[in-house]
Amino acid sequence: IDEIVAAGLVLRCLQTRTGIKFVVTADPGTPDMDYVLREIYVLYADCALKDPFYELEMPIRCELFAQGVEALIQRTDKLTGKLR
Repeated sequence: IDEIVAAGLVLRCLQTRTGIKFVVTADPGTPDMDYVLREIYVLYADCALKDPFYELEMPIRCELFAQGVEALIQRTDKLTGKLR
């Protein structure tokens, strides 16, 4: 599933080569959702994959990753006002 559009909601998914899926929900017409998903993947690669204790299939429990995603969403939300 790449995208689901419902009344008042868009759900967009990025599946990585490693099988990890990242999902973003937003209002219909929100620009740059693909950019946000790619940036979340970059954060994942920088934070989780470089952690020697992280194993694929494990939940992502990395404070640096969570802070990076939160900062990305806040930056994007200021620009568009539409990401949830």
